[in-house]
Amino acid sequence: MRTVQDNYAKASAGWQIGDVALANRVVSAPMAGVTDLPFRLLLKEQGCGLICGEMVSARALVYGNQRTIDMLATEPRERPVSIQLFGSDPETMAQAAEILVAYPIDLIDLNMGCPAPKIVKNGEGAALLTNPERAVRLVRAVTAAVSCPVTVKMRTGWAAGEAVAPRLAVLCQEAGAAAVAVHARYREQFYSGRADWAVIKRVKAAVSIPVIGNGDIFSAEDALRMRAETGCDAVMLGRGILGNPWLIRETVAALEGRPLPPPPTPAERFALVRRHLRAQIEFCGEVRGVKEMRKHLTWYLKGFPGAARARDQINQARTQAEVLALLEDYEEELENRLMGQEKPSPPRKI
Repeated sequence: MRTVQDNYAKASAGWQIGDVALANRVVSAPMAGVTDLPFRLLLKEQGCGLICGEMVSARALVYGNQRTIDMLATEPRERPVSIQLFGSDPETMAQAAEILVAYPIDLIDLNMGCPAPKIVKNGEGAALLTNPERAVRLVRAVTAAVSCPVTVKMRTGWAAGEAVAPRLAVLCQEAGAAAVAVHARYREQFYSGRADWAVIKRVKAAVSIPVIGNGDIFSAEDALRMRAETGCDAVMLGRGILGNPWLIRETVAALEGRPLPPPPTPAERFALVRRHLRAQIEFCGEVRGVKEMRKHLTWYLKGFPGAARARDQINQARTQAEVLALLEDYEEELENRLMGQEKPSPPRKI
């Protein structure tokens, strides 16, 4: 591990996408229903170089949908920040991009990888992998409409044996994209199976713009291997940070050739969970905030003794006070279980 770290320490210092300077080569993935403002701020605290917000509909943004507008909330301390657009009509995407740049954001990302049926049935997301001509028109329309860097996140292809990412990345570069991120899975895989990082290497060899690798990074060691095997310019962390935002700081340290920080203690984990809960409620109100936190709490507690029972109780809670009381009881229970024993490190993988 140390050898790989040494190889990448100097190269991992600072870099940029277009004219946007980035402090390190760790990027958070745009995850629908997950990477809202409270969660992004936690990732920034861990040192994430580029924060990506959850995807927003170009059509809904143009129509002035309030829920979509609320998703555009950012804070200066999280910048540089990217917001991801999805859509299939070049003119609508361009109009949405013009609306976006009025907000304090730094980059616009175009979604060409979402596998959700409700997205692809409209020719959006991963469906664009089967229609490269339309994909290119989208990139050209958006890059012509705005001056900020425009990036593209894509998958390997639609189905096994149809690895379109290398060719599509070239077309996106020619259309003005400033960088591409590649989730090394086919749409038909959704999130199952293993990511085939070989396609990331092929994309890197095909284009001169930065390439960000994504898929199956659940540890700092995974990130080092991805860079070593593919030559990608940066790594994008997605499912690996669910319940484990500390993976950000570990990956930053590894790519910069520094010793890994110690894993968080149970007390540190619970302190962050409480802060996340309070921030979520402040952001969207108590009723919705408690509901939004249920999935996060499941991820945070996964792997601990008695987590299933604690999760079931939390899922019944309706108020902040109830959740905090349950967390306090569960933390005390864990302390009693671990008393007199060496405290195990929490699981690293989701």
